[in-house]
Parts: sequence; structure tokens; C-alpha cells
Amino acid sequence: MASDYKIFWTDEAINNLEDTLDYLNNRWTQREIDNFKRRLSKQIGLIQQSPGLFPISQYNSRLRKAVLSKQTTIFYEVTGQIIYLVYFFNNKQDIEKIK
Repeated sequence: MASDYKIFWTDEAINNLEDTLDYLNNRWTQREIDNFKRRLSKQIGLIQQSPGLFPISQYNSRLRKAVLSKQTTIFYEVTGQIIYLVYFFNNKQDIEKIK
């Protein structure tokens, strides 16, 4: 099903994802990395289809948070028909960075 929403990756989110993938490449098998990428793609698809599906962040009310795994959360903002992926957040980091 097509969505009217467009996904836009911020530079911060791209950098976060690149750092995460670099870390995973050094520690995981290719199969595990591929599974992670599939889960990420599915999660972004859910966000795009139903941006209001995930809860508003308690740390920043303009953002919503979609937990991808125990270690990773995607923070995004909906503005009109654009969904900005703001942070691809490692949950071991200081949550104060979200503000």
C-alpha cells in the first residue's frame, strides 16, 4: 500500500546509522547484519504507513520513538507529509542528547 508520507533522513540520523553499522560489521555475522537491516526497513515502513503508531517521546514532545531493538530506537518527527528520521539512537547513550 502506498503512503502519502515521504521519509527524510537527517544528517544526524545517517551518521548514527553509519556508526551503528560500523560497530555491527566488527562484531556480527553478515546474516545477523542482514536481519538487522530487514528489521530496520520494516520499522521504517511502519513509520511511513502509520506515523502516529508509535508513542510521543517523553524527552522531546515533538518527536516520536519507535523501538527497533533493545539497543536501538528511532526518533522521528512528522511535519505535514514529511517524516524526518532525526536520531537513530543507541540506547546505551545519554538520553539527554535527544533534547
